[in-house]
Amino acid sequence: MKKIVLAVLLCLPMALLAQDVRGIHNSVKSPEHRVALLELYTSEGCSSCPPADRFLSRLKDEGISDQQLIPMAFHVTYWDYIGWKDTYATPEYGERQREYARRGKAHTVYTPGLFTNGREWRGWSLRLKPRASSSRPGDLSVTIEDGYLSADFDTLKREPYELHIAILGFDIKTRVKSGENRNSTLAQEFVVLAHEWHRSGSKHWHVSMPKHRDVSARYAIALWVSEPGRPTPIQATGGWLTEQGADEENNEEESARKRK
Repeated sequence: MKKIVLAVLLCLPMALLAQDVRGIHNSVKSPEHRVALLELYTSEGCSSCPPADRFLSRLKDEGISDQQLIPMAFHVTYWDYIGWKDTYATPEYGERQREYARRGKAHTVYTPGLFTNGREWRGWSLRLKPRASSSRPGDLSVTIEDGYLSADFDTLKREPYELHIAILGFDIKTRVKSGENRNSTLAQEFVVLAHEWHRSGSKHWHVSMPKHRDVSARYAIALWVSEPGRPTPIQATGGWLTEQGADEENNEEESARKRK
């Protein structure tokens, strides 16, 4: 049986995405400080969204690590009616954005909409990058093995928490055939392909890994904890996902090429 393992990104640049992963481990852990969780709400049917999609794509190449920032792109369905059905959108993602607005974290619901740690953020238009906080909310540690995920949130507070798990896809290209982006090929990174959450009163979780669509050659996982029923993240971590067997085969092929 192949095991799914995490290639830890601690201080490694996101530019390593297309390269062979080294130093593979089966666990990740957040730093002591609060990591910035960046959420982009976007749509393939929105003509205003490609610039924000490109902003997120550039983060992959600029050396962002999970010690500072974890980006995600939630695709929403509320623009599907104008001519193009977004292939990665679900109503749940739009509802998450609406919940932010209901809680006063944004003035309205729109795309492209960006949030940093649960608050509306417009710095992307100035090509700024969200920064991690100096606050220390607790340590989130995660282990993945044989299709199961175990997580612990080490914090002094005793109330229950929700663990959120998102599977992200990279190097995704979509040829849009109708709607506002008709005849455009959209390049997308950090696309949320699956999102699940689980509540725990013990701050410990042992759950099955989310199932996701097989749409790209590289995947990552983003994890964060929040208070039950509240979308605002408290602490986050993440890393690349890879199959151990596949990685070993790639390393063997690379070694063989070097010997020739």
